[in-house]
Amino acid sequence: MTRTAHDQFAKQYLEELLAYLGQVQTSRDVPSEVRQIDVYFVPAATPATAPENLGVLGQMASTTGLFEVFRNPPTPVEIRTCKLKLYSLQGDLLRQARREKKSLGESDLPRLWVLSPSCSERLVNGFGAQLDESGNWIPGIYFMPEFEKTALVAIDQLPASLNTLWLRVLGRGATQQQAVNELLSLPQGHPFRRNLLEILSNWRVNVQLRQNPNEENRELIMNLSPAYLQLREEAVQEGVQLERKEMLEDMLRFRFGTIDEELASIIETLLQLPRQELTPAVFNLSREDLLQRFSRS
Repeated sequence: MTRTAHDQFAKQYLEELLAYLGQVQTSRDVPSEVRQIDVYFVPAATPATAPENLGVLGQMASTTGLFEVFRNPPTPVEIRTCKLKLYSLQGDLLRQARREKKSLGESDLPRLWVLSPSCSERLVNGFGAQLDESGNWIPGIYFMPEFEKTALVAIDQLPASLNTLWLRVLGRGATQQQAVNELLSLPQGHPFRRNLLEILSNWRVNVQLRQNPNEENRELIMNLSPAYLQLREEAVQEGVQLERKEMLEDMLRFRFGTIDEELASIIETLLQLPRQELTPAVFNLSREDLLQRFSRS
């Protein structure tokens, strides 16, 4: 699978999650040669959700940052290219601040997060990256020297918990497979679950449509299939439930002429009745009995 196809998914996936916390730009150009950042993020003053809800990803999103996502482990050259994007962007932001007569401190400058399915010991040591010793960050995240403002995230080394779920979905092999299963096990009302399942399902469809899929693509299709099938099943169930609700509304209109606010308030409760009990309830009970028996209050 090409990096371009994975880029498209990763950008859409991170944009969906990070949009709750601030402003997200994908494929942002940086000066000199045209280079694009996968995801550029600026935190909002009042985010739509608490950063803690996104676990480690929310912790990363506490400051302005660049997110570069790799489907395969990056080479040293690719890491240096990511760092070049970071420094080019920092220069652009500093020039803009001078034009606007503002000051940017070190803490205001963006940080680079390189998200990789794995990181070899050679790669980590070669860039002088180390685990955080302060206890603020979990294992699997390697920080380069302070002023380089860059971290390598080895997704396969992250502890398996809800705190890391949103990052582990971007992994490979068994790591991704487990994360997708955990995503499926979230309650259906979870604010992130449905949209992320749709993104994963679309990615699977796009990969499957490719001719002559290689071994990597076949593995990816297998990992994403549970999300795809679950979304289809839920869509069918929602269609059946919608059809049943429309039928109930027609019955209530036939019986009472119109559906006012009081009758509308008991529709969801009536829908929980077995089919064989629903019709007798609507046609045999008076309006007052219906409201008294099925009112949620």
